[in-house]
Amino acid sequence: MAGLNKVMVIGNLGADPEMRYTADGTALTSFRVASSRNYSGRDGERHEETEWFSVVTWQKLAEQCSQFLQKGRKVYVEGRLQTRSWDTPDGQKKYRTEVIAERVLFLDRTGGMPMPEDGEALPVGGGDVAPEDIPFE
Repeated sequence: MAGLNKVMVIGNLGADPEMRYTADGTALTSFRVASSRNYSGRDGERHEETEWFSVVTWQKLAEQCSQFLQKGRKVYVEGRLQTRSWDTPDGQKKYRTEVIAERVLFLDRTGGMPMPEDGEALPVGGGDVAPEDIPFE
């Protein structure tokens, strides 16, 4: 039986996106999205809980996100979870779980910035890049 690995997040960028290129010239843009939820505790008090997601986009989608996104923008991100691991120079094993975005929708129009047609970045393939091609830890 096939599995399902799908994640959908709506939230705001915590910082401007960072774009770079792999050794073979493939565009890669990463950014973090904060998604908050409100709830009432057992004490009746209202609480807010924020979860942060690391997002990675590739190729044309990476270029669009780098061009049109900035800190504070509200986005819808759809993709899959992927966990990478690497060894630090001192021999420790590190792990990072990221959303490999297949689709990013820009949900607001801030700062009068131009946006792609229909207010969204087009879903583009390219999430199947080998972990060793990712130029950051």
